[in-house]
Amino acid sequence: MRTPRRCALLVSVLALLAAFASPAAAEPVIPPGFQPASTSWTGPGTGYVLGYAPCAGTWCPVLLGTTDAGRHWRRLGAPPMSLPDNHNHVALRAFGDRVAYVSDGVHVRTTRDGGATWQAVTLAGAREPYYLSKIAETGGRVFAILTTYGEGRGSTLLYSATAGSPVLAPVPGFAVSGGLTYGDLAVGGGLQVALGADYGTERYWTSRDGTRFAPAEPPCPDGTVASLAGVREQQVVALCSGSPGSPQPGSTERQLRHAPRLGAKFGDDGVAPFAGINQGFAAASPAVATVAAVGGGVGFLHSTADGGRTWETLELPDRGFALTDLDFPGRGTGVVVDGQPDADGGSAVYRTTDGGHTWRELRFG
Repeated sequence: MRTPRRCALLVSVLALLAAFASPAAAEPVIPPGFQPASTSWTGPGTGYVLGYAPCAGTWCPVLLGTTDAGRHWRRLGAPPMSLPDNHNHVALRAFGDRVAYVSDGVHVRTTRDGGATWQAVTLAGAREPYYLSKIAETGGRVFAILTTYGEGRGSTLLYSATAGSPVLAPVPGFAVSGGLTYGDLAVGGGLQVALGADYGTERYWTSRDGTRFAPAEPPCPDGTVASLAGVREQQVVALCSGSPGSPQPGSTERQLRHAPRLGAKFGDDGVAPFAGINQGFAAASPAVATVAAVGGGVGFLHSTADGGRTWETLELPDRGFALTDLDFPGRGTGVVVDGQPDADGGSAVYRTTDGGHTWRELRFG
């Protein structure tokens, strides 16, 4: 029996499509040797992980997404961001399912189509050497902290733009200068910006809409640096830290402080453990907060569930290189990245669902 010509042609086309589809279908979502570099979550179950995998004698970027808390992953378009030779942290920040930024502290790229395309971001007026330490979004605008260095004097500034914009520009009036400058920002329930210099000049602003700002009394006393968390149940949570290496090498003096509302005065609440040099700070609620620190080849996650009165510490000794991207995206769920892809011990993403009491490593594949 002869096969009709039209049917034969259809069979040939389907066979050809199957031949092209087979390699893609066989390609694993998680490539061999994948190591996470950064994670960003827009909710307790929805998150993204930017990592790197060995390829052709180098490290190639890989971007993954999940909507079920990491039980399943899908492959997304990765940004063309090389893994830095100097171990700078490559930070991914996702704002919804379309807009994201990625930075290694010097180079910045953004996507407005969920990773389908990425474009370079210009930092207007910035002259190297500089380091972009944090990017966050609120009210449809992106804000970033940028610190410049040079001949014993530097400055830290606030940059901003419309979310997804390829140009970030300094915000007038938001800058400090000195021998050592630093800053932090937090979103959630409003925007907070803290800038400081030489452990003596501290400035602090708050905004409810990301457009109109009001100066306020800094969260921390002189001689300490503020790490900010978002507004939690109408209260504001901050961590005040002394100079790294004090009272002894590999340690930092810390105190948790709260304000009853955005822009209000902060009060003392509890002394946090000293072990490690600060790597991150985040709060799930006014009572629940975690400090990430590293010292002596050990990573520390110091957590409190009672507003700083008591603390428990989880030690992560396997890597001890860096703890980054500490965040609580909601309902007591938190994440943190331990290590770096090209470090001897590799890297991992840890996740908690009980406010930092227990942490478990996320598995890929």
